[in-house]
Amino acid sequence: MKFRGPIFLSVVVAGFLLVAFYPRKAAESAEKDAVLMKLLVSFLNELHFDPKTMDDNFSEKFYTLYLESLDPGKRFLTQEDTKKLEAYRLKLDDAINSGSSEFFDLSVSMTESALQKTQGFYREILAQPFDFNVSETYETDPEKRAFAKNNNELKEMWRKMLKYETLARMMDKEEGLKSAKSGEEAAPSTPEAIEAEARKALLKSYDDWFNRLTKTKRSDRLSMYLNSFTHLYDPHTDFLEPADKQDFDLNISGRLEGIGARLQNVGDYTKVSEVVVGGPAWKGKELQENDLILKAAQGDNGEWVDFTGMLSTEVVSHIRGKKGTKVRLLVKKVDGSTKEINIIRDVVEFEESYVKSLILDGASPEEKIGYVYLPKFYADFQRADGRFCAPDVAKELEKLKNENVSGVIIDLRNNGGGSLNDVVKMSGFFIESGPIVQVKSRTAQAEVNYDRNPAVQYGGPLVIMVNSFSASASEILAAALQDYGRAIIVGSKSTYGKGTVQRVFSLDQAISGYDEYKPLGDIKITLQKFYRINGGSTQLRGVTPDIVLPDTYHYLPVGEREEDYPLNWTEIAPVSYSQNAYKIKNLEEIKRRSMARIEQDPGFQKVLSQAKYIEAERKNSSVMLNIDQFRKDEAAEEKMAGDFRNAFKEVINKGVRNITVDEQKMKASPDNEKTLARNKDFMEGVSKDIYIRETLRIMHDMIAQK
Repeated sequence: MKFRGPIFLSVVVAGFLLVAFYPRKAAESAEKDAVLMKLLVSFLNELHFDPKTMDDNFSEKFYTLYLESLDPGKRFLTQEDTKKLEAYRLKLDDAINSGSSEFFDLSVSMTESALQKTQGFYREILAQPFDFNVSETYETDPEKRAFAKNNNELKEMWRKMLKYETLARMMDKEEGLKSAKSGEEAAPSTPEAIEAEARKALLKSYDDWFNRLTKTKRSDRLSMYLNSFTHLYDPHTDFLEPADKQDFDLNISGRLEGIGARLQNVGDYTKVSEVVVGGPAWKGKELQENDLILKAAQGDNGEWVDFTGMLSTEVVSHIRGKKGTKVRLLVKKVDGSTKEINIIRDVVEFEESYVKSLILDGASPEEKIGYVYLPKFYADFQRADGRFCAPDVAKELEKLKNENVSGVIIDLRNNGGGSLNDVVKMSGFFIESGPIVQVKSRTAQAEVNYDRNPAVQYGGPLVIMVNSFSASASEILAAALQDYGRAIIVGSKSTYGKGTVQRVFSLDQAISGYDEYKPLGDIKITLQKFYRINGGSTQLRGVTPDIVLPDTYHYLPVGEREEDYPLNWTEIAPVSYSQNAYKIKNLEEIKRRSMARIEQDPGFQKVLSQAKYIEAERKNSSVMLNIDQFRKDEAAEEKMAGDFRNAFKEVINKGVRNITVDEQKMKASPDNEKTLARNKDFMEGVSKDIYIRETLRIMHDMIAQK
């Protein structure tokens, strides 16, 4: 979100003055850790929307969150170990204020000792065959496990975990033998040989992992420690190491070579947080948001590198590479299945992040519907000729009006937000002048952001598509048009619920002197909250659509509310608002019709069945380690996942086509082959989308109510 200048300047100047005149005690200035901690405290106290009281309660929360970050899989520390850290449970607020790293240093020393201990565990366990005829279970979800009481109990946990991973590798090997092409000679494999091969491969994987873990830099461990502190303020306030900031700058530069996926650490694993539109991963349509990337290998014959426990920055170094080279990824899908995905790296161009539109046939022969897809609320402030999404959307609307469309659909699914100025302007395209959103910092009165242009760019039937990952600016647009009664909002049970804005500040620029410790890094701080014009916040609750379309997350808790320590939902006074551009009639009848269709639609019923299955799998995270039962469970899981994937390959929206002027422009493009290929993929996705099909039906009912 674009931060409003006057507030930014007045607040930041105060913060800089506070930091610049910190007393430089000789004993403390020798410790870079102390400088960092004091800087973070200063910035957070001065700028954060909801500053915290540094007391024993804060210290206890910090201790708990750091312990979860230190050993999220509960693989290394025991209750006997954690008792040694308990003495600091109520003292970490004092440690942060004083700049003491005593507790942190103890935790690092304890972690390094635990690594040596557990390395001995897995090497000893993997030296002997497993007995897979014994009936026993392993709990795969560490959140459901307590820390082992002692080393004996921890070693037993490792035995079961390694047995489970060996079984999974054996199933992969068996599947590979089954799928060998006719006429191929496969090396003869007995069950004993397959088991031995699986253990050998697992041993190498763990040796590689532990080799990386033992080389973890102190600065990386300190970053995790400091982020456990900043995340007590809210999930989006982060300390960024200099390397993190370099990665951030690279991602926003608009061009890189790789697969086109953004990654983040979740416990011991690396999750895909976003698939960049137009990149190689997006084109392949196999890698998806929330997939866990387990391993990677280079080219056709490169050895697999296990990413368990690896920081996402290091994972990126294995996945990113030169254009034209291949990387193989082993991923775990949301439904629990594993899949190998091959991707040819390419230049990731953010051209595909820009708005685009299509013409869709409506639910009746005489209807022609405009479809506008907006992946993000982009704004390029770095270049004089930079592109902004609001004027780009205005151009698309003009083209659609020239095509005499009967209605317009704006698709904001998976749109994580962007420019505040642009979302305010864009909202104004559909109403006469009026308030769009309220923005409030912690000390100032709420500011109302207005559309002051009385012109209505498009005044016809309008539907906004959202899902659980529509966040921030997407929620502002959906909320404003819902409050005005201007559009029907369609999608998941709720949008993401991120109603906050962050800003990145350079720690180096905020402190005079201390050059010997620079670069110190940056801090990203939550400064403001957004509020609807009806007074409610989009924070935590998001926007509840007028019509809910079930998805595979339907029975799972997702969004901001599932993060640690999110800011609360609050409300302020509403502002006066009204509009006459278009009035939705008989909304309740339109909702009733849609619900009736969903109940009878085989596609949506399959989605709900899959959602139920995923919910059950999340709850039942314990697995049987008996080989016959394991094989049976794996086969059932893979069949379920395969059936679901195959159910949505048919074209169901047949009247999908480009606007004439866009077709001509693409054909005239100097890189028309690639441009047309991207467009073909985009159109195919729209043509097979059951959510767009139901949205077209909703639009038909909306038009019929005029």
